[in-house]
Amino acid sequence: MKIKPIGKRVLIKPVKEEERTKGGIYIPDSAKEKKKQGVVVEVGSVEEKEFPVKKGDVILYSGYSSEELELDGEKYLILESKDVVAKIEA
Repeated sequence: MKIKPIGKRVLIKPVKEEERTKGGIYIPDSAKEKKKQGVVVEVGSVEEKEFPVKKGDVILYSGYSSEELELDGEKYLILESKDVVAKIEA
């Protein structure tokens, strides 16, 4: 199944958090700090301009108004463009 966001939205796959520290200690879910980082899977578009991010970009996002969904056992988020804060460049 393929999902194409409509309008000023972007579909991302959140980056999975580490299960352990560098020293090998396991971190319980209740103690994990939620990362707001993800990989762009698909982008919507606006008639007058394209998104400043493209498929494969790693982004930082904010806000709590994202839509969570699960496809083929993988978790995804649909965010509005205003919630994309930055693009991480190598």
